[in-house]
Amino acid sequence: MIFLSTLALAAAQEAHDAASDHAPAVGIFEDTAIYVLVAFIIVIGVFARAGVHKMILGGLDKRAAKIADEINDARRMREEAQELLASYQRRQREAEEEAAGIIEQAKKDAQRMAAEARAKIEEQTERRIKAAEEKIERAEAQAISEVRGQTADLAIEAARHIIRERMDAGAQGAYVDKAIAGLKDKLN
Repeated sequence: MIFLSTLALAAAQEAHDAASDHAPAVGIFEDTAIYVLVAFIIVIGVFARAGVHKMILGGLDKRAAKIADEINDARRMREEAQELLASYQRRQREAEEEAAGIIEQAKKDAQRMAAEARAKIEEQTERRIKAAEEKIERAEAQAISEVRGQTADLAIEAARHIIRERMDAGAQGAYVDKAIAGLKDKLN
């Protein structure tokens, strides 16, 4: 109400100043600013009587409440956004930690698998070396056996040759008789 009165006085003063600048001094009832002021005051009075100022204040209060609600909603949304951001940041940290754990486990698995592969290769190499050594030993034994067999054959052949050359027909007969006599003793 005070605001409206102040506004009315300011308007009347402005109208009076504007009229006094352009026109020569006239009587109070001839001045149109007075009529404007009176009409303005009457309009203000009618508005005051009708409760327009209460409607304006009520509208302003509603607008202030609406703005306050919007501010509270914005604050609440901001807090929710901050909580959501914090949640995402926690999840990101957890995911990074999990990824680091997976990478570390993969490195350990790779090292373990490499060690196992090395051990298997060494084991296979040892088995192959052992198999080769055994094969060499068998070949060596077979070669020795063949050499012994050939040596025995050569010795028998040499003994035959020597016996043929040194024995005559009579010595052979005596030798055969002696062998037959030995057989008789063995059979009995």
